[in-house]
Amino acid sequence: MEVRFKIIRQQQNSSPVVQTYLLEVDSGNTILDCLNQIKWEQDGTLAFRKNCRNTICGSCAMRINGRSALACKENVASELAKLGQIPAGENHDHSIREITIAPLGNMPVIKDLVVEMRSFWNHLDAVTPYVSTAARQVPEREFLQTPLERSRLDQTGNCILCGACYSECNAREVNPDFVGPHALAKAYRMVADSRDTDTENRLESYNQGTEGVWGCTRCLYCDSVCPMEVAPLEQITKIKQEILQRKKAEDSRSIRHRKVLVDLVKAGGWIDERQFGIQVVGNYFQDLKGLLSLAPLGLRMLIRGKFPLAFEPSQGTQQVRSLIESVQQEIGSGGE
Repeated sequence: MEVRFKIIRQQQNSSPVVQTYLLEVDSGNTILDCLNQIKWEQDGTLAFRKNCRNTICGSCAMRINGRSALACKENVASELAKLGQIPAGENHDHSIREITIAPLGNMPVIKDLVVEMRSFWNHLDAVTPYVSTAARQVPEREFLQTPLERSRLDQTGNCILCGACYSECNAREVNPDFVGPHALAKAYRMVADSRDTDTENRLESYNQGTEGVWGCTRCLYCDSVCPMEVAPLEQITKIKQEILQRKKAEDSRSIRHRKVLVDLVKAGGWIDERQFGIQVVGNYFQDLKGLLSLAPLGLRMLIRGKFPLAFEPSQGTQQVRSLIESVQQEIGSGGE
């Protein structure tokens, strides 16, 4: 079948342009196969990364039809099916279909589909993604783990550092200091590793400002595009749970936000906005500057009749409370 490939091409520090290539392809051809065909048969100047062709190295990550994915993993039929242009497995129709390919996001373009990944690697390095055994005496043999201890590393160990999650990260787009989902997924691997001796320092580092776990907006894009099912958001949540177990609500606004939210929902079935602002921003009347910062918003809400003068608990409060207590007992999160 004929497929029109619209490739977003760009030179460094220049505006992108769309270049179109028409190919005769099979439905089972991967997107990487098609890019190779373009480069070998039509345009040798097209630039893109590739290596293993087997979903192992992560080199060929790019945006395919608007989402980050591995070119060696996605094929023509599945991509067209997602667009509603062709049922999966059928290729008898002779009409021309289109697939759009663009470079990864959140990183500057070097050329065409090749991006500069320096920030990606620097943010990974910032979480110290290697086991620390500094507090231990160097053994005569390797540090051994039980099968159960090793199994806790399986999911995060599947990460191939392709950059798909980093490319789609909304938090990274608006906050260049946020280390990114890839880094925090690796960070949890260190927290979960029974051989590591630096857990407390790690958690303190991941708890800082919006650079670490509290910078995540929980948009779920990282989980949805990960080709290896690492589920970075799930790993970020696990780090938060470890932090919440060790911290009090007074320690920071981020901690209070999570703990107060759960406590208020547990008490009334939903959030009492009056108490939420006072307890989170005003730190239980201890942060006068924080309380004063709420005044303009509170005044506007009063004028427009949007400030709740009374709070009515929801009808299902007891059921909500029971669910929260069951979850807290199950995971021992102490607040999330």
